Amino acid sequence: MPTHVHDTDYAFDNGSPDAVPQLRALESFLDPITARRIAPPVLAPGSRCWEVGAGGGSIARRLARAVGPGGRVLATDLDTAHLTAAGNLDVRRHDVRTDPPPGDAFDLIHARLVLLHLPERRRVLASLAGTLAPGGWLVVEEFDCTAPLRVLTAPSDDAAKLFAQVTDAMLDILQSHGADLAWAQDVHGELVAAGLAEVDTITHARSWPGGSLGASLYGTNSRQLEPELLDAGLSPGQLEAFRRLLRDPGFAVMSYQFVSSRGRRPVAR
Repeated sequence: MPTHVHDTDYAFDNGSPDAVPQLRALESFLDPITARRIAPPVLAPGSRCWEVGAGGGSIARRLARAVGPGGRVLATDLDTAHLTAAGNLDVRRHDVRTDPPPGDAFDLIHARLVLLHLPERRRVLASLAGTLAPGGWLVVEEFDCTAPLRVLTAPSDDAAKLFAQVTDAMLDILQSHGADLAWAQDVHGELVAAGLAEVDTITHARSWPGGSLGASLYGTNSRQLEPELLDAGLSPGQLEAFRRLLRDPGFAVMSYQFVSSRGRRPVAR
């Protein structure tokens, strides 16, 4: 999951040494999907865009290139350490739960792997929808973490069981911090309830072999959550064996389902 905060109950830490490889792994897997979801006609030159929980900034930079000099992109996060303002890209610290929207009449608002971590997720989504310009799009993308991760190949049954044990413990920790692991399933309906039209949803998953950037995401997550994983009863030796497994070319696992939902604010007639 991406990193956004130091001063809330969010499980990951943007200041951790593992934040950069964590973001890199997510961007490698998710950016091509997001790029297709925000491609024209959703995004047009001259558009005004808001990237919520911008993380490492890869999508904010992509938006800035796409809208051109006549458009503007605002990238917000509670921790903007990995974001750099330049040209038509502005950066601002902002808490989407408590701060008023940083403007209005956005042509595109994009939030990826943000709302599932916020107890106020439904209210925040409705607020984002209300901040769109007529004809503007809201794109919300989340992991659906409800289905058990399917191990495709493993060097042994014990290795597959260890993977399940550690990843289940990590999900328990995220839930204890307020994450809703099934939220991705609700987003489509919430966009409709917010009055948006042309709502559609896609899902995507792929295999992640040992040694891949995708598989490395589980390792960086485990390092960020290590104190709580140890408190949950896992041993340092189990965590090290888990990380070795993620580098093993004989191991492969399906990713979480990535769910991308979008809707458009109707144009008054």
